[in-house]
Amino acid sequence: MRIGFIAMSGVRAHDPELTALGLTLPGFVERNKIVASLPSLGLLTLAALTPPEYDIEYREIFDLRVEPELPNRYDLVAISSYTAQIRDAYAVADYYRALGVPVVLGGLHVSSLPDEALEHCTTVVVGEGEPMWPQVLADFARGELKPRYVQDPLGEYDLADSPIPRYDLLDPNHYNRFTVQTSRGCPHRCDFCASSILLTKRYKLKPVANVIREIEAIKRIWPHPFIEFADDNSFVHRAHYKELLRAMVGMDLRWFTETDVSVAKDDEMLELMRDSGCKQVLIGFESPWASSLDGIELNANWKLRQQDDYRRAIEKIQSYGITVNGCFILGLDGDTPAVFDDIHRFVRETGLYEVQITRLTAFPGTPLYDRLVSENRLIEPRAWERCTLFDMNIIPKNMTLAQLKEGSLALGKALYSDEETKERKERFKKTLRTSANSKRRPRAEATAL
Repeated sequence: MRIGFIAMSGVRAHDPELTALGLTLPGFVERNKIVASLPSLGLLTLAALTPPEYDIEYREIFDLRVEPELPNRYDLVAISSYTAQIRDAYAVADYYRALGVPVVLGGLHVSSLPDEALEHCTTVVVGEGEPMWPQVLADFARGELKPRYVQDPLGEYDLADSPIPRYDLLDPNHYNRFTVQTSRGCPHRCDFCASSILLTKRYKLKPVANVIREIEAIKRIWPHPFIEFADDNSFVHRAHYKELLRAMVGMDLRWFTETDVSVAKDDEMLELMRDSGCKQVLIGFESPWASSLDGIELNANWKLRQQDDYRRAIEKIQSYGITVNGCFILGLDGDTPAVFDDIHRFVRETGLYEVQITRLTAFPGTPLYDRLVSENRLIEPRAWERCTLFDMNIIPKNMTLAQLKEGSLALGKALYSDEETKERKERFKKTLRTSANSKRRPRAEATAL
């Protein structure tokens, strides 16, 4: 019996004007390449949970698209997809279902809208896939595959039980980084976030020994890898991550992750990050305006309370030779057309090494989506192809759609121009040469991208 694991990778902007602009903007091009070149960690994990009597094939949709037709050698197909690619995933599922091949769909979008997904597949998996996949396969072997497998209680899978993903199914020449998950969930609850907090209500850690085994598995096929920690928010549990980073020192790694500004408050953590090979952290600053930050974190307005630390945090982190990729969301409810110039000014004044600008996107299953549906502020409520983070699917509150479009494009042109990109990199190098931190820490400059 053969299972085809098909990953719907390669998110691209839907707006043709934005796509054309991306051809000349390094920021957009680089972001698209990164999204396109990440393997599906979820499918690789399910493959590791698949008994050896099954033949396994892992394929990326961008590879399959260049073939004359989809392969027809599978007895079961499992598909995972981003919301932006879900229509393509449905088309693939329809193809195999028409051939009489059972199709299992999973992922955040499917967990949020299982009824929609069931119109195109045999089975949906709602929740974390690891605890349910063995039962899916057992039922399939008996010819008793169910339409739904729903995790109950939701989000209670113990990451200590997680297997080493089947990295051996990948050709490292096809990717610019591999992913490793060290935690799942986030203590914050931002209204726009469509990450694993939709699958688990608590912040969960994977044991250090498990993470090290996964890294070692990657190094067996890619001796000097670039790794992305596929976490919603790394370093929340400081003691745990210090233990992990100490174990990573000396492994000859380069790595990247997403975190929040609080990491700048811990010098020991920053030293360990640098010494273990951290090249960059992505931090969601979202906006330099208090009015735009107010209320987007629903538990304790945490984002707003950090705003005064933004500038110091950027300077502190980058003084250790770790570049900061600052992420900003355009079109937040507090935004007016003046926000574009203020973001540009903030980037220039703080010396951010890299910038990612996105447009506010309402993903299904998020508080933002539900709120904007009730306020009749979605352009097309089920236009999933617009959920790329770069396209517009919401009607902004304090500016017109035209102002959001024109302002974000103008900001992108400015931030991603050759002149400003070079200026940010040169400023970062100069800061390292002249800062007291870099003098005390001779390895800092060597870790720069």
